[in-house]
Amino acid sequence: MFAIILAGGKGERLRPLTIDRPKSMVPLLDKPILEHQIEWLRASGVTDVVIACGHLHEVIEEYFQDGGRCGLRLRYSVEQQPLGRGGAFKLAYRQVPPGQPFVIGTNGDNVNTQPLAPMVRQHERTGAVATLLLTQLRSPYGIVKQRGKKIAGFEEKPLLPHWLSAGVYVLAPEFFAGLPDVGDHEDTLFPRLAAEGKLYAFRSRAYWKAIDTVKDLNEAAAQLEAQRGAAAGR
Repeated sequence: MFAIILAGGKGERLRPLTIDRPKSMVPLLDKPILEHQIEWLRASGVTDVVIACGHLHEVIEEYFQDGGRCGLRLRYSVEQQPLGRGGAFKLAYRQVPPGQPFVIGTNGDNVNTQPLAPMVRQHERTGAVATLLLTQLRSPYGIVKQRGKKIAGFEEKPLLPHWLSAGVYVLAPEFFAGLPDVGDHEDTLFPRLAAEGKLYAFRSRAYWKAIDTVKDLNEAAAQLEAQRGAAAGR
């Protein structure tokens, strides 16, 4: 199974941690964000990964090399100029051998624990061109509960009845054929696929976190530490 990771982000909001490395190489606990993601892909059965990179790509290539230390095969697709996420996917797909029924696509700045197998099964069953992993939106604030004008209680950062794209996809070859050379797939291709009934959703309640700020990084670290503790029986 092949995957493409978009790892070209600069991480402006994570400075000074990103002065000398791309966003995906910022340390999360004991390893870069990107390594957590590669390990998650490997655990889901991915054997080959194309890393789409550009800004400070040498840092990524020097660290991971051919992927042997991570137990899978790595290739690199290097942008000479910014192509947008859709253009980056299109360029990286050139390194995927013909005949693959689908490719896993993911942004390189998030961590999650959703196994890919049920998502892939749904994708194959529906015949989708693209299947998006959705995660439920959580309020960034505590919610005040009211009974009339009286305050009845409080709920800290509850889940809301809305779902957002987690930046993880199962993608058929038709998806890559429709990508722009430069641009973002979510702005250009996804709306068309949705209108044609070829875009599907897979809802997940597994842990997911996009890492855009130092606060996000600290929250993800705390969650991963808690999961490690639970797994160890502490």
